Amino acid sequence: MAEVRDGVDRLDRALVALIAERSRYMQAAARIKPSRDMVRDEARIEDVLTRILARAEHVDLPAQIAEPVWRELMERSIAYELKVWDATHSSSSE
Repeated sequence: MAEVRDGVDRLDRALVALIAERSRYMQAAARIKPSRDMVRDEARIEDVLTRILARAEHVDLPAQIAEPVWRELMERSIAYELKVWDATHSSSSE
């Protein structure tokens, strides 16, 4: 069991680093997008989800894990991007 937990902990550290990298892309996107309305892009959400589910199937990750995890990740990322967009663009308009 200790080996299993060590493996999970190692993967958790890697996932945190990857999610941090992903959030930096959200920051960049927030700075680039000229309109707050462009932050939420339903077509992009569905495209990402389609690709994630295909990849999940390829690596034997059950869709019942992949889909809700990515939907939540995307929703949280959108909320974060909106916050960054507001902070970035409100300060530039003052």
